[in-house]
Amino acid sequence: MTLIADRLNRISPSQTIAITTKARALKAEGRDIISLSAGEPDFDTPDHIKQAAIKAINEGETRYTDVAGTPALRKAAAAKFKRDSGIDYKPEEIIVSTGGKQVIFNAMLATVQAGDQVIIPTPCWVSYPDIVQLAEGSPVFVSCSPNNGFKMRAEDLEAAITPKTKWVFLNSPSNPTGAAYSAADLRPICDVLLKHPNIWVFTDDIYEKLTYDGFKPATIVEVEPKLKDRTITMNGCSKAYAMTGWRIGFCGAPVQLIKAMDKLQSQSTSNTSSISQAAAVAALEGPEEALHEMVKVYQARRDLVVEMLNQAPGLNCQKPEGAFYVFPSMQGCIGKTTAKGKKIETDEDFVIALLDEEGVAAVHGSAFVYPGHFRISYATSTEALVEACTRIQRFCAALS
Repeated sequence: MTLIADRLNRISPSQTIAITTKARALKAEGRDIISLSAGEPDFDTPDHIKQAAIKAINEGETRYTDVAGTPALRKAAAAKFKRDSGIDYKPEEIIVSTGGKQVIFNAMLATVQAGDQVIIPTPCWVSYPDIVQLAEGSPVFVSCSPNNGFKMRAEDLEAAITPKTKWVFLNSPSNPTGAAYSAADLRPICDVLLKHPNIWVFTDDIYEKLTYDGFKPATIVEVEPKLKDRTITMNGCSKAYAMTGWRIGFCGAPVQLIKAMDKLQSQSTSNTSSISQAAAVAALEGPEEALHEMVKVYQARRDLVVEMLNQAPGLNCQKPEGAFYVFPSMQGCIGKTTAKGKKIETDEDFVIALLDEEGVAAVHGSAFVYPGHFRISYATSTEALVEACTRIQRFCAALS
């Protein structure tokens, strides 16, 4: 009898966390490391949110809450969906979880049976396929070409659907590409889904408020209200309000599914932190000046990084609509050798050599089911980004 369950063999450790951990270890050893691998804002949580948490502590809001979240936060989340997307969710159609990842975990574990297929457009966030496999489902990947801005085409979705398809994932703006769907982008996808009434939709909108150049992202139920009764609309506080460590994710969905997720969560984490929930109410209901300032800074950083990476030999970087990532192609570097004699045969070879030789940590595209690329987060200081991109330029120029 073995100790570790077979189900864990279906999944891998998060590769983004692994790269970030390695970068931290090298930095602790005294290496000059610039980490562009972490997917979290470098800004502090806005003061009014922190003050709401302190007030909650001082007023004794330190006990268990309802598993699905406090009435105040569920109401605030419902109001956020109405205000930002025009979607009518009642508080009982909302569940609050320990980050967006738990929302995904709960949804898949509560609904996916062995052999069910889940369509995932790629490049995709590293955790989607692993959570699906942990739930005994089968990920079905739909490759999204950079020629279409890394967005899924309706005809490719249609081609991937089978009688076993249970879910379709959407992520806009995307991790790792920053690609975001407009209402016009989503309309043909909605038309495909309307033809398949047994397929559910999971839309991960966690980066929704981080878009640039006036781009207006849309979400699936906003574009096609008829899909509301088979859609999970996920959002949270981590990215928009610089609250990654507070662990607040939430979603709107039909009551039947919310109850199932509540049942599962009641036997795992129960409620997320009562203090974090109080802070999240302040985030959702309070002023957004700090958010708007973050967006201005991120847009300037995005423009800087795209320009500098496109000056590096062998790289080609598109300008994304949102999030705080770029996803450049490094295919022009394949087959070359680094200044220290390392042969670049894969995107993973590229990022390992880049970390070892220039001290810049990035995540290889294969981690996001999309080889030949790598992900850079520009959620770090402009000074660090200039230095990191200069090192990347030097690394690429030295390839032979």
